[in-house]
Amino acid sequence: MPDSPAEVSYRRPTALAVFLIVAGLIGVWAAFMLTVDKFHLLADPDAQLSCNFSVLIGCAKNLNSWQGSLLGFPNPILGLGGWTATIAVGAGLLATRARFARWYWIAFNVGVLLALILVIFLITQSITVLDVLCPWCMVTWSVTIPTFWAVTLYNLKEGNIPVPERARRVFRTLYSWVPLITIVCYAIVAILAQIQLDWIHRAFV
Repeated sequence: MPDSPAEVSYRRPTALAVFLIVAGLIGVWAAFMLTVDKFHLLADPDAQLSCNFSVLIGCAKNLNSWQGSLLGFPNPILGLGGWTATIAVGAGLLATRARFARWYWIAFNVGVLLALILVIFLITQSITVLDVLCPWCMVTWSVTIPTFWAVTLYNLKEGNIPVPERARRVFRTLYSWVPLITIVCYAIVAILAQIQLDWIHRAFV
């Protein structure tokens, strides 16, 4: 059966698909490492974890805090599920020429938005309350931020999130700036951490 005009004109977002797979793999790896470390702490509260480098850099304090189990179970379990779903979306984009339904994109966007909100909360708690930087947590932060911007701006420019055509043109431009936007976000987090924790001088104390 010949392709419909919509299928012919549809350009598969290959770059986004590959990014989602790579980001998902990194996120799953970080969540898995945190889960393993949590098991170590449950078996031995005094266990020396591979992620504990100094007073400032380590994950034991985060994993043992209430912030580390917001829903009554360790946060890394959310990561294992969420990043696996991200890989599945990326693989689905590569495996089919058909468009995903709008509701599917919006549901996925809601998911990455909730992930970003959680990450912002955990960044704030790490910097201002726990006074520690968790390596595997930071890996998760580093992929959550660009994932949110990439998915959201893609949906806005493609009209999956309904906006006027003029706004879609703006979002098409912003979509190409996702790497720069991500770097700016990283810089903001680094500056806030420096102001609060003086991490440049304390990192390996």
